[in-house]
Amino acid sequence: MIDRGRHNLLGVQIHAVDYEAAVNQIIGAAQQRRSFGVSALAVHGVMTGVLDAEHRYRLNQLELVVPDGQPVRWGLNLLHQIRLRDRVYGPDLTLEVCQAAAEANIPVFFYGSTPEILSLLTDNLRKKFPNLKIAGQKASRFRKLTTQEKQELIEEIRDSGAAVTFVGLGCPRQEVFAYEFREQLQMPTLAVGAAFAFHAGKLAQAPAFMQKAGLEWLFRLSREPRRLWRRYLFLNPQYLTLLFMQKTGLKKYDADDTQPPTSEILYG
Repeated sequence: MIDRGRHNLLGVQIHAVDYEAAVNQIIGAAQQRRSFGVSALAVHGVMTGVLDAEHRYRLNQLELVVPDGQPVRWGLNLLHQIRLRDRVYGPDLTLEVCQAAAEANIPVFFYGSTPEILSLLTDNLRKKFPNLKIAGQKASRFRKLTTQEKQELIEEIRDSGAAVTFVGLGCPRQEVFAYEFREQLQMPTLAVGAAFAFHAGKLAQAPAFMQKAGLEWLFRLSREPRRLWRRYLFLNPQYLTLLFMQKTGLKKYDADDTQPPTSEILYG
């Protein structure tokens, strides 16, 4: 098990952990019924924090932020000489947590995406983990929630008996959700993004060799060019430039240089 602490990557605090350490922390928090916000960040997720002081504050308040993308892992290794051998990929973390939850008799809840994807996702997970207790599921409204709707959703998740909530709203909405809901949910709240669509069989994952080479972004761009081209063609070069500046000392990034959000967004 590897847990080498939290490290500053362009002002965003990332945990240098492996799957075992991440799962142990999540399951431990679930058993204790403790608030525990989790996000798996690729380059896009890191850059949302770099470019927005309020969102950077949210990310740095989460209890566990893992390096989802290979370039994020490489950045940690370059800046802090951590020698982390693998990333903690959100879709794989989802499966690892589901397996551990099944073994520990911990019920889980899925929030986000569409009714079709949720149905396929939960069916596939039940086949893969027959002992997994799925306490409930609820599709996204694809709009901001009212304060009353937030409270109703919190009550629905808590009343279901779930002790872990997986959130698939896309970046950065799911990280906002984890930040804004985790205290009242009082359980691990995992922002895992495309894991829902991947495990539902509705979205193809990049081949293993592309994932290992840090080229998953290229595969996804080839599949969804109109939606993703701005994200990858602008943010990836910017990430590399800023990483170079932090490494050479041309620019300092203070992880405390953030701005607490002035109001809730309540993505749902």
